[in-house]
Amino acid sequence: MASVTDSTPETDESLMLRYAGGNLKAFNLLYDRHEMGVWRYVFRSVRIQAVADDLLQDVWFALARQAPHYQPTAKFKTWLFTLAHNRLVDYLRTAKHHMSLEGDADDESDSVALVQTLAANSGFGPLKRLESKEQAQALLDAIEQLPFVQREAFMLQAEAGMDVQDIANTTGVSFETAKSRLRYARSRLRELLQEYA
Repeated sequence: MASVTDSTPETDESLMLRYAGGNLKAFNLLYDRHEMGVWRYVFRSVRIQAVADDLLQDVWFALARQAPHYQPTAKFKTWLFTLAHNRLVDYLRTAKHHMSLEGDADDESDSVALVQTLAANSGFGPLKRLESKEQAQALLDAIEQLPFVQREAFMLQAEAGMDVQDIANTTGVSFETAKSRLRYARSRLRELLQEYA
């Protein structure tokens, strides 16, 4: 008879510790779990697929480099998205052209997948009722209109399921600052999407 814990998925933290000990299968499981969330977070910030792909690769290389020193002092997801945030900040500091809104983001399946993720994780009322591609596009357009710091806070909650404290830890700001950014983002999105409410 199998115990209940046999069917319980291993935590991200224990997988990371196993990977730090040399278990490549643990890395693959972590990558499978978090690749798309991290990619969408980065992509929605830079809006250029090739840059997002490069930054995603940088994040996973950084994870591999830091694995021997990993200590589960915070949630793995917070640690991972902090790595992504740091790579994104480095890119934005050195990029010749910051965050073009004319990226190659016309993939409808990506838009729909993001909308489904946002609706599932954000707790933002109108997002739960988005049904059409037109509404999905309106949401993506509204998110792009947010100032970077508000968009980042919103995407960390939507893509990583982070609470306010995790967002603050990831972006290196106070709890109150993270809370304000998230509140202003939600308020602005409600305003922009009021016809769908």
